[in-house]
Amino acid sequence: MTNSIREIEAADVIFVIGSNTTENHPVIGAKIRQAKLKGAKLIVADPRRIDLAKDADYFLQIKPGTNIALLNGLMHCIIDEGLQDHEYIRTKTENFKALREQLKEYTPEKVAEICGVEPEDIRQAARIYAKGERAGIFYAMGITQHTTGTKGVMAISNLALLCGNVGKTSAGVNPLRGQNNVQGACDMGGLPGDLPGYQKLHSAEVIEKFERAWNVRLSAKPGLTIPEMLDKAEAGLIKFMYIMGENPMVSDPDIQHVQKALEKLDFLIVQDIFLSETAALADVVLPAVSFAEKDGTFTNTERRVQLVRRAIQPIGQAKADWKILMELMNLMGYPNTYHHPEEIMNEISSLTPQYGGISHDRLSLEGIQWPCPTKEHPGTPYLHKDGIARGLGLFVPVEYEASAELPDGDYPLVLTTGRILYHYHTRTMTGRVEGLNQISNEAYVEINPITAEKFGMRNQESIYVISRRGKVTVKVYTTKTVEENVLFMPFHFAEGAANHLTNRAIDNIAKIPELKVCAVRIEKIDDPFKDEKLSFGDL
Repeated sequence: MTNSIREIEAADVIFVIGSNTTENHPVIGAKIRQAKLKGAKLIVADPRRIDLAKDADYFLQIKPGTNIALLNGLMHCIIDEGLQDHEYIRTKTENFKALREQLKEYTPEKVAEICGVEPEDIRQAARIYAKGERAGIFYAMGITQHTTGTKGVMAISNLALLCGNVGKTSAGVNPLRGQNNVQGACDMGGLPGDLPGYQKLHSAEVIEKFERAWNVRLSAKPGLTIPEMLDKAEAGLIKFMYIMGENPMVSDPDIQHVQKALEKLDFLIVQDIFLSETAALADVVLPAVSFAEKDGTFTNTERRVQLVRRAIQPIGQAKADWKILMELMNLMGYPNTYHHPEEIMNEISSLTPQYGGISHDRLSLEGIQWPCPTKEHPGTPYLHKDGIARGLGLFVPVEYEASAELPDGDYPLVLTTGRILYHYHTRTMTGRVEGLNQISNEAYVEINPITAEKFGMRNQESIYVISRRGKVTVKVYTTKTVEENVLFMPFHFAEGAANHLTNRAIDNIAKIPELKVCAVRIEKIDDPFKDEKLSFGDL
């Protein structure tokens, strides 16, 4: 997030797109509702009529995969009515003329046809956003998990820059992280082309810096992303894999492909706190401790580094992740030894500019938001206050492109996936909570009542949902939360897993799979007329 959670309440306008915020990020969802009670205007855009939609001044129920068209349409309206921040654009940005030219064809009428919303709603939402003094955009994987996900983020950046909402409080571009330390993992080099602090492998200066600090020779060759690793494993080009705290046998697209890839490996290690579906395939399982059994830090979605203190002794033979990695590192011939996570944080601070002033002593008093370059620095509640980090904000025109897999005669419906309030990711932890399972304990598919009637489906009936990659059995929930011919499934459940169906086509830039759109059909179980089903043309 460019900005902070506590700033939300003071926003004039909040635009939520591709995020079921109240269910997936309840604290931030509550802050958004508090801002609304204090007078903020709220715009929500999502393929589902999520709970936050009932609080919205304008709700845009767009078709799955049409985010970029909508964002471009909003910007077209803003420029057409002269509502952009002219002075901000002139002094703090570049490439505006190219953006303005590219947006000319994205009229509200054309965008409305692509997205399935009303042209006037697009105009009104654009006016609300543009006229806000402090307007924040909040998004999640409904933006990024598309073949055009990176371009979707660029379009959000364009919109924020267009109205001068980067570098001010209670505004900004705010991606909501899906897990508690995703931000920290990225900060620490958990990306294939980065060392800690987003210092690039292609920089000879960076490589030399870390080689001196670690007294080793480092490769400048970037690694692979998860989809690339699985593809190469299935092709027999990767022989060994080490998976930590991840459950791709439920969370990744096209689970049949995932299983083939993992089973093709010569050796698989899984390090986790419970025996997940992925760990069940491992040659060796390394038991790690939970958050309550270790010391260290998490860095959350607003860049806040927070100290975690051990509450109980590790159970059984389980060890902290850092201890497991250190012992393996030592066994493999690298002798460096740490006695406490505080020593690791001190090393991080010495090598990572954004963390330069962060220490366990300081964190024992309160969390600190990076960048925090020195021990005297208080941390940074919002980014770009003194100017865009790169010098000028760059407008990057992006075109709308259809999703990789669209409905056709064989698969006439669109499936989108997501999370629900009651479960966390692949239920490795929440699936063991009796109270949560009493509320939600099985896979289901949301279907609009009109679509259900067309296909002869009844509420609570078990049916088949089928894609080009697999077939699952799930219960029907008829609901107006989704539009006609659009289905929604939560991905949490291993039985009836949504990701047996999803498409592994990826964004060519970020290599993120298109988990939010695929083509499917539905069939009644033991239906004697399944060969005479409605085709796409009948709808």
